[in-house]
Amino acid sequence: MKIITHSPAETIEAAKKLGSLLRAGDMIAYKGGLGAGKTTFTRGLAIGLGLGDNVSSPTFALVNEYRGRDITLYHFDMYRINTEEGLESTGFYDYDFDNNVAAVEWSENIADFLPKDTIYITIDTLGDNDREITIEDGGRFASAWN
Repeated sequence: MKIITHSPAETIEAAKKLGSLLRAGDMIAYKGGLGAGKTTFTRGLAIGLGLGDNVSSPTFALVNEYRGRDITLYHFDMYRINTEEGLESTGFYDYDFDNNVAAVEWSENIADFLPKDTIYITIDTLGDNDREITIEDGGRFASAWN
């Protein structure tokens, strides 16, 4: 499924819709270059999950946690991680993915270690504010955009 957005606000709205459909155990894996809008999309996911919009890039922290009453969103940055040992050193395997949602920036660096049912989101820059967002989810969310 492909979605075209023309502003950060539209990107947030698309992600908000997706976020409202996510459930505990979902893993989001982003693909997209620097400045493509991965953190902006995560802000929308957090809003859709009912966690507010106070989302920032986890570049230096490696992971930010956005806690709600019923669910937590783990927001990872794997830019500098590309081995299983590196992934292990981040504590990645210690997070409660079964009962929460995770969003992983630079997921291509750890693709071999992601669950088979991971939801892949590719964000391509088409212009200053225009983005093409491709959601690979096995058709799970297709009806939300029909």
